[in-house]
Amino acid sequence: MIMHISCVLTMLVTGVFWGTWFTLTRSIGDFSAEEFIHIGKVIIANVADSMKILMPLTILLLVVNTWAEYRIKSRAFYPLLASLILMVVTLLITLLVEVPIDNQIKTWTATTIPNNWEAIRAKWAWYHGLRTITSIASFFLFSLGTLVLNR
Repeated sequence: MIMHISCVLTMLVTGVFWGTWFTLTRSIGDFSAEEFIHIGKVIIANVADSMKILMPLTILLLVVNTWAEYRIKSRAFYPLLASLILMVVTLLITLLVEVPIDNQIKTWTATTIPNNWEAIRAKWAWYHGLRTITSIASFFLFSLGTLVLNR
């Protein structure tokens, strides 16, 4: 049962990042400063609280699953360990890069936006792309370990 919940949670975390990348980040350079501020604030408000719960819970359950597979010497252990590591990397990118930028954006207005806002936006977009890749890889490895190797 925990394995199934972990799969759903990993998929949900990945979906948040993939969906944002697919629908917004690829065209984020097309938005004016005012549009960027507005969109940023709306997205931050929509995901911040739920991701504070979702990401740590996902990592906790990945730890439980990885440990369980290690204890029974399952060949699913290594993909699950890699999945766990990638999800931790995803969390670190979020906490160390994305959240500080988000906290800046939350304070901006059209009149107070910094002169280097485009560079900040580009940094956010690059790291968002990176965490999207790490979360997709985490989900893939979790799926490989649980659906293919754990038979």
